Amino acid sequence: MSIRADRTYINLPVKNLKKSVDFFTKVGFEFDANFTDENATCMVINDHTFIMLLVEGFFKTFTKKQISDSAKNTEVIVALSAESRDKVDEIVNKALAAGGKTSNEPIDHGFMYGWSFEDIDGHLWEVVYTAENGE
Repeated sequence: MSIRADRTYINLPVKNLKKSVDFFTKVGFEFDANFTDENATCMVINDHTFIMLLVEGFFKTFTKKQISDSAKNTEVIVALSAESRDKVDEIVNKALAAGGKTSNEPIDHGFMYGWSFEDIDGHLWEVVYTAENGE
């Protein structure tokens, strides 16, 4: 038996929702106003994948655990695919220009190219292009 979900929601705590929305808007993401208020917003990755940016106080209502200090610890790396090497560079460069930090230098394996950044809350994002059929 396999689990089949038609949508995926990834929840990330943020210190300042407005600053996070401004940052990700500059990177090129859009938001769903239907799931946005003073505590949270829904960042659209694609038709089936969403990142919920939750103010830390609101995020804490979903767990009894401590929130990881993303400036010091890594709990997750959000990996996104891009349609080309140029798009990888474009996304990461926009993130850096918007106040993000380089996480790792670009990695080129020939068939796969990736680059990563930290958002303004210290969450890690990997953007990867993989050539299909050896292209």
